[in-house]
Amino acid sequence: MDKKIIVPLALAHGTFNLIVVTFFMYQGWLGWSMRKGRREKRQIDFKVVKRHRKIGPILLILAFIGYLAGEGLVCFDQGHVVKYPLHFSVGTVIMVAIFTTFLISRKIKTPGSPWRTPHYALGVVIICLYLIQAFLGLQMVF
Repeated sequence: MDKKIIVPLALAHGTFNLIVVTFFMYQGWLGWSMRKGRREKRQIDFKVVKRHRKIGPILLILAFIGYLAGEGLVCFDQGHVVKYPLHFSVGTVIMVAIFTTFLISRKIKTPGSPWRTPHYALGVVIICLYLIQAFLGLQMVF
């Protein structure tokens, strides 16, 4: 693959994933507001719950697309996916955490479900890892 195309593709990959992490932060804000309302024993707006439930699977797919795009980009440029092992590892952990969070979300059926806390904790971990991942990605560009 021509090196001239790698830089724009890398920037597109980073921009796409920046958009995805922004949506993850919005998703986290929705989840946090629901959690806060539940803990304060307030009535939770069902529109917020519905939005949170609808966005989750979409974010899983978008994150996976961003992950595969990153792997493909490095593979085309370097011939293997582990040229940047830390960025690759953090990305892989993010994908595992997102998929695990999705599976956990399917087990949450009642307000007092014990799965809510692991779901929340993994959501916080995902956002923190995405911020680290963005920093690592920017180091590769600059």
